[in-house]
Amino acid sequence: MTALPEIVAYLDEYLRVREVADEPNALNGLQVENGGAVGRIVAAVDASQETIDRVVRDDAAADPALLLVHHGLFWDGNVPVAGRRYRRLRALLQADVALYAAHLPLDLHPEVGNNVELARRIGLPVDGWFGAYRGADLGVHGPLSVPRDDLVARLAGELGGAPPHLIPGGPRHTTRVGIITGGAGNMIAAARDAGLDTFITGEGAHYTHFDAMEWGLNVIYAGHYATETVGVQALARHLADRFALPWEFHDHPTGL
Repeated sequence: MTALPEIVAYLDEYLRVREVADEPNALNGLQVENGGAVGRIVAAVDASQETIDRVVRDDAAADPALLLVHHGLFWDGNVPVAGRRYRRLRALLQADVALYAAHLPLDLHPEVGNNVELARRIGLPVDGWFGAYRGADLGVHGPLSVPRDDLVARLAGELGGAPPHLIPGGPRHTTRVGIITGGAGNMIAAARDAGLDTFITGEGAHYTHFDAMEWGLNVIYAGHYATETVGVQALARHLADRFALPWEFHDHPTGL
């Protein structure tokens, strides 16, 4: 067992949650406290009812859990504790499960972040950052010389789920590839300005097809959910090693 305040203090500093600007409703950091002890870590992308219910079921016969997520509870703002807000909080509190959320602080972290971790998994050596948002560059880029179809296949193998969608606006053979996980289809111009020929993200709007084709970039949509499974797992692994705690990943894919 490890004291929850000790873990939270470490995470706050390691992820710089008080320094990294984010959407107001992200509420990075500890979102739900428990009785004060943590015996295991559970990583998940979303603090959905499905995720919480599975942790609660497991927790009935296990040590108290810290649920570590990328998308926390409060995206819908300062709303009454009723309906689904009540059901989620009641389940966490009754089972003594703590919840910690890290959104942009996890995306851009240089060691366990979604972007650097996905780059590591597909063999992309990172030598630069791009995609300014709220005062910080979110994405990573580097040299990678592969047929673009092989890169799509590599992503599919690493992430699973639905096959990535390729918008073939750039060369058939990549030379410089960038990544911003999640919903960063609006960053195609930033990828172009960074000198990339191929941009990997999770999803984008309809009009981004024409951005890619007319600006001469390959854009690969590998899934918002799928591309953001990697950071929470890397962070949970890091935390488990530091505090000698078991960890697991709960996979609840959305198909998006």
